[in-house]
Amino acid sequence: MTKSDLTHVVLFKFKPEATPAKVQEIIAAFEALPSKIKQIKGFKWGTNNSPEKLNKGLTHAFVLTFDNEKDRDDYLPHPAHKEFGKIVGPWLDIVTVVDFTNQAK
Repeated sequence: MTKSDLTHVVLFKFKPEATPAKVQEIIAAFEALPSKIKQIKGFKWGTNNSPEKLNKGLTHAFVLTFDNEKDRDDYLPHPAHKEFGKIVGPWLDIVTVVDFTNQAK
């Protein structure tokens, strides 16, 4: 990761009616995006395991990296990203997104 990389953090809380099988289907669809969208430089995800209990119901975290803001901006309207939005949207109770460029010295 370089200082200019952009990190895209996506946090989900699924609706109660989202079955474990549906959640796995959604995760698989998200995991497929890097093979469909060349601007995605890195991808990782996991479920909350923080003992602090400050997650406000958010259970799944996804972290994507891009070389820069332009690549992130190209990703957002990409047809594969839009199609993923149609898959996940009906099952989400809460989604939170934070993007940042590393400012650590």
